[in-house]
Formats: sequence, structure tokens, C-alpha cells
Amino acid sequence: MKGSRPEQAVLTRDTDMSKTEDTRRVIETMVDGLNDHRIDDIGDFFTQGFRWMGNQGCGTKNGLEEFQNNWQRPFQAAFSDKVCIDEARLYMGEWAAAFGRQEATHSGEFLGIAATGKRVEIRYMDFWKVIDGKIVDNWVNVDFPHVAAQLGVDLFNGEGWETYDRSEKTPSSPETTSA
Repeated sequence: MKGSRPEQAVLTRDTDMSKTEDTRRVIETMVDGLNDHRIDDIGDFFTQGFRWMGNQGCGTKNGLEEFQNNWQRPFQAAFSDKVCIDEARLYMGEWAAAFGRQEATHSGEFLGIAATGKRVEIRYMDFWKVIDGKIVDNWVNVDFPHVAAQLGVDLFNGEGWETYDRSEKTPSSPETTSA
């Protein structure tokens, strides 16, 4: 793109770097709480009005109660014996980010798929904003298509771009498509 550029990194521009260790403590203890399958007292780590903003299929949860009732409870009903494994974490002032996986047993309905008893890997990325010792915002991306594929369902109906990787289809390029 030539010419003017959109403003970048607006949310992190004024982060207070002196808050990094406080943010680290909140996130590390919160992940321990999730691994302990805490629901009713998860507010120890999140504000009452925090926002949990997920990708398509996950939804957006406004406030602690929506997070508990519309994410934690159905997720734990669908996936038991789960453990969260952050593979990397980054901390910067009031901000933290992680990516990793959860390993769990598919023990309840998920995306209309009846329980299979299979062990699955649930890949994710999280970005958190922490203020005064509690999470106020949480942007989340959970790889639901990968989970569904492990359960025998292709959400892309054979049209995923993995077909290019396997040389089953030839990808288009800007030179071969009209603008």
C-alpha cells in the first residue's frame, strides 16, 4: 500500500512499563486458576465488566457472568480433563499475550458434534489488558476448525487452503485474478 498508513498500535502506545511484573503475576495465577477448572471464583482475576472478545464461533462475552455462563461452563461441559499449556507468553506493561494449547477429552457436545471421548488439542492465542491487578479486556482466538477436524468434521468442506499445501489444488495469484 503506497501513501498514507493507518495509525498503528494505538492500544499499547501509552502502556506503563512499570506494571509488567504485576501483569505477569495476574496472568500466571489466572492460568493456574483455569487449570484448576475454577468458574465461580474466577472473578479473582477478571473485573466484573471485563470484555472477552473471541473469534467467530466463540462469540463476545460482556462481563464476568457472561464469561462464566456462555464460555467457561459450556467449554468445560464439552471438554473434560483439560489442561492449558501456554507455549509462549509476552509481557509489556499492562499487556500480556500468549499462545498455546489445551489438551482435553471431548466429553460433551461441541459444535453439534456429540461426545466422542477423543483426546483433542485446542490451539489458542490470548491478549490481555490488566489494570489494578485484574483483567479488563481479553482478545481470544481459538482454533475451532482444528478441533472439529480432530473430531472428523471439516468445517471448510474440503475447500481449506491446506489443499494447496498437499498440491491437490493450485492457488490463485494476483496476476491471475481481477482486482
